[in-house]
Amino acid sequence: MASPFRFGTDVLLEERREWLTGRRIGLIAHPAAVASDGRPTAVHLRANRTWRLSALFGPEHGWHGRAGAGERCASGRHAKWNLPVHSLYGKTRKPTRAMVRGLDTLVFDVQDLGVRCYTYVSTLRLAMEAAAEYGLRFIVADRPVPLGAACDGPRPDPAFASFVAAVDTPFVYGLTPGETARWLRDALGLDLDLRVAPMRGYARESRVGKPGMRWIAPSPAIRSLAAAQAYPVTVCFDAFGGADHARRTRFPFQAVAAPWLRARDTAEALTDARLPGIRFQPCAYAPAGGRSPRWPGVRLRVTDPVALRPALAAVTLTSVLARRHGKDRLWAPAQGGRPEFFDRLFGTDAVRLALLDGDSPARIAARWKKDLQSFRIARRMHALYKQKEQV
Repeated sequence: MASPFRFGTDVLLEERREWLTGRRIGLIAHPAAVASDGRPTAVHLRANRTWRLSALFGPEHGWHGRAGAGERCASGRHAKWNLPVHSLYGKTRKPTRAMVRGLDTLVFDVQDLGVRCYTYVSTLRLAMEAAAEYGLRFIVADRPVPLGAACDGPRPDPAFASFVAAVDTPFVYGLTPGETARWLRDALGLDLDLRVAPMRGYARESRVGKPGMRWIAPSPAIRSLAAAQAYPVTVCFDAFGGADHARRTRFPFQAVAAPWLRARDTAEALTDARLPGIRFQPCAYAPAGGRSPRWPGVRLRVTDPVALRPALAAVTLTSVLARRHGKDRLWAPAQGGRPEFFDRLFGTDAVRLALLDGDSPARIAARWKKDLQSFRIARRMHALYKQKEQV
C-alpha cells in the first residue's frame, strides 16, 4: 500500500525540527505554502516557540499572492504579526543584507511549476545566492510540480538571460523546488548549508491532486491544475498581441483564440500532429471574460502529463497558426506582436527564427535533443524521488 502523501512542510515540522530549533527564520512563501492540514506554513512556524519567525519574503505576485503578472510589489509589514514583509519582486529581486539582518536561516516554501519562465525558480536562485553570500542556512520545504516527468525545450542562450531565463535548464525541466535547489547549488558552485525537507508518498509520475495533494493557486491565473499543466504550452502567447490565451477567463492558458482563427480547421491540424499527452477541440469564448464578443478558438486539454512534451506542443501550436493564418498575424508589431518577448520566454531567438524560416516543429525539437539528454543526466544525480524518463 502506498504511503500517504505529505508535503515537505509537514516533514520539516515533524521530522526535521532540529534544523529550525533556536534559529531566527526568514520565510519565502506565498498563499500556496500550506501544510497538509491546510494551515499556512507561516502560521505553523510562528506558533512554535523553539525558534523565531522574524521576517517574511514574497516572490512575484507578492506575499499575499494578489498582484498581477509582472506587477511590482512593495515591501511593508504584516498587519497582524508586525513582521517585515520584504518584496522580492520590487526594487530588488535578491534578498539584501538589510533584509536578512538578524536572520540565520531562510526557508523556501513556494509552489512552483517546473517551467523556466515562471519566475519562482529565478527567486530560488537569487535567494540561494544571497544565503551563500551572507552565511545563512537555506531550507527548502519541497512541493510537487504539475509536470514532474517532463523535460522539454531548449536550454537558454546566455545572451538572452533575464528574470524569465535565469537558470540553465530546458524550458520545462521537471524538478521539484528541492531538487532544483540541489542542482543549483552544484551548478553554481555555491558554498551553502542547503537542507531539503522532502515530500513523503511522492513519485515523479504522481498526479498532483490525488488525496492529500490538493492544488492551491500559486499565482492569480494558475488557479487550477489544468491551467498549470497547460501553462508552458500557451504562455508564449503573451508575445502575440493579435491572439489570446484565455488568461482572463475561467480556464486560463487552456485555450487560444483570435477573431481571424478558423477553429475547426486549426483543431484538426493540431490533432493530426499527434502530439503526445494533449488533445485539441474547437471552441469559442470571450477573451475578457463574460459573454461577448466571443472569438473562435481551440481548447486544449492535457490528458497524460507524463507523456506530454510541452515545448514541442507550444512550437507546434505556434507553427500551425502561422502556417494556416499567416505569420504576420502573430509576429508583426502592427498586430501587437512582441518577438523580443517570445525570445525572452524561450531564452533564445533560435526557436522564433526557425519558425519564421518555416522549419517543422519536429526539426526544431530535434535541435534541443542533445541538451535534453545531458540535462537528464544531471537531473538524475539530484533527484529525490522515483522517476520514469520520457523517451
